[in-house]
Amino acid sequence: MENCLFCRIASGEIPSNKVYEDEKVLAFRDIDPQAPVHVLLIPKQHFNDILEADGETIAYMHSVVKLIVKDLGIDESGFRLVVNTGADGMQSVKHLHMHILGGRSMQWPPG
Repeated sequence: MENCLFCRIASGEIPSNKVYEDEKVLAFRDIDPQAPVHVLLIPKQHFNDILEADGETIAYMHSVVKLIVKDLGIDESGFRLVVNTGADGMQSVKHLHMHILGGRSMQWPPG
C-alpha cells in the first residue's frame, strides 16, 4: 500500500531497529516503547487489520513470536501480545501488527 507507514518500513524505505526479518515478516522495536521490551511484528504483505488477514499469515506470525520472545529472553518470565483493531481498539496504523511487550510485570488493565 502506497502511503502505509509499515509498508514503507517493511520495504526499507524508512529505517527501523530490526529484531527479526525474513521473507514474510519484519519485527522492530517500537519508537515509543510502553515496556522495556516493546517490539512490533508486521507481515510484509499489507493487511489493514487482523480481520483482513488469512489464517496462514496469523499462524506464521504466531510462530515468529515464539522465536522473538526466546531471543529477547522474555519467554520464561512472560510477555503480553496485543493486536489492536479499528478505532475503538486503538489501532493507530492501518496495517496488521502485533505488539510484543515484556521485561516487566504487566498491569491490568493496560495503560
